[in-house]
Amino acid sequence: MTRRSDTFRYEGAFPCEAEVARRLSQDAKSWTAKAHMLEREGLPRIDPIMGGRYWPAVQAFWHRRYGLSTVQVSQPDGEENLDALR
Repeated sequence: MTRRSDTFRYEGAFPCEAEVARRLSQDAKSWTAKAHMLEREGLPRIDPIMGGRYWPAVQAFWHRRYGLSTVQVSQPDGEENLDALR
């Protein structure tokens, strides 16, 4: 049985950056710079609460970029204040 590191999340809706790079066939070291450039074009940013990029939104970004979809992905509007209603 293989033990996973807490810093490397393989699956789920919010994979770590190294896993995003792997899924996109990119080198983890160069992915950081590429991701910053692509964020200006609409690549979803890392969610501050979940600590990763929402994978379905990442896929939607690439589908739009290559003309496979016209749906626009919205970005989170900032950190949530769960005490606001009290």
